[in-house]
Amino acid sequence: MTENELSKIVFDIGLKIHKKLGAGLFEHVYEECLWYELTKTGLTIERQKLFPIIYEELKIANAFRLDIIIENKLILEIKTVDYINPTHKAQLLTYLKMTGCKLGLLLNFQSDIFKNGVARIVNFL
Repeated sequence: MTENELSKIVFDIGLKIHKKLGAGLFEHVYEECLWYELTKTGLTIERQKLFPIIYEELKIANAFRLDIIIENKLILEIKTVDYINPTHKAQLLTYLKMTGCKLGLLLNFQSDIFKNGVARIVNFL
């Protein structure tokens, strides 16, 4: 399955969750709901996955933690903030570069309209 096909599945699930719960809850609530819905799809999903960074001979074992990664292709970063700012996008782009993934989605469940809270971040490697 391509990154775009995966992102369509995630968007539809996110929209469903947002319609049922609305905005204003903590990030972990939306993450838990996404996890629950994604496990129904049969896709390979990892949650709160720790990744190392290697700098010369130094390995930093738990350098960063991904909210959700799907099929080792698509990274989801879940937010509940007033708006997605450049720092959030830079964070996700760094995750993409460090993992070699090509596509990430920032899902801001604080947005009144779900689609306005979604940002696609692309890593052209």
